[in-house]
Amino acid sequence: MNLLLTGAWQEAAESVSALEALGHRVCFLRQERDSLPCDSAWVEGVVCNGLFLYHPIETFPNLRYIQLTSAGFDRLPMDYVRANGIELHNARGVYSAPMAEFALGSVLQIYKQLPFFRENQKAHRWEKHRGLRELSGKTVLILGCGSVGTACARRFRAFESRVLGVDLCPRTDADFDAILPLTELDEILPAADVLVLTLPLTDATRGLIHAARLAAMKPDAVLVNLSRGAVVEETALVAHLLAVPAFTAALDVFAQEPLAEESPLWNLPNVVLTPHNSFVGEDNPSRMTAVVFRNLPKAGAN
Repeated sequence: MNLLLTGAWQEAAESVSALEALGHRVCFLRQERDSLPCDSAWVEGVVCNGLFLYHPIETFPNLRYIQLTSAGFDRLPMDYVRANGIELHNARGVYSAPMAEFALGSVLQIYKQLPFFRENQKAHRWEKHRGLRELSGKTVLILGCGSVGTACARRFRAFESRVLGVDLCPRTDADFDAILPLTELDEILPAADVLVLTLPLTDATRGLIHAARLAAMKPDAVLVNLSRGAVVEETALVAHLLAVPAFTAALDVFAQEPLAEESPLWNLPNVVLTPHNSFVGEDNPSRMTAVVFRNLPKAGAN
């Protein structure tokens, strides 16, 4: 297969020889926005992230295989991929561990008031906080029960939380107390102490967490968004955070990234804000490489 690798796969350059030894012909593009190092008609397979944001997929007439370095498919023209029968794989499982740890860590930071203690440490101020909370016995609702959501469930259950899932494809899963269909979201949402969003961005999930659903949540609930910013109506979230100061949001993703400097989210005291960083972990490169080699068709396969 004629393979175009991009720098979105961290170990791409180091893997060229191994791929060639398997019978593939390889071209490497460091930055996806740069000019292609080969004729687009030469390309039969790609390992990339946002390549088709800069190079229209229609200009690759012989493309039949895509391996994404992301878990989400929202940067791909999915209608074209389906219509042309292109084999497609995502980075399922690559980022699950660091993202699940990030979700748990975000909630613990809020429950244990770590920013309060950090500020007191900087000020050399000895002051106790009597409002610390426990995860034990709390209800954690995970919206999106794929690889990342399941990894989150395991970690929250280790803290003796009741873990419920909501998914388009409900199932029985030992890592959850129950997984409910999306049609039951409004029924279960008021019971959630913590809501973790790990679902993909699609037409069906865009704006899924809107003003009415935020209003239905407990006033001291914690919202953790690790999926995509547009899953939450950002304007409604800002209004809710201002109106309900006990409500807290841990946000790693936003409707527009980087987050605009003038966004009120920067300065809200009930927001923990990070720059789309939850997926980072030291073992990601080796996991991604394992996924690429596992999914890659044999050289010469049709």
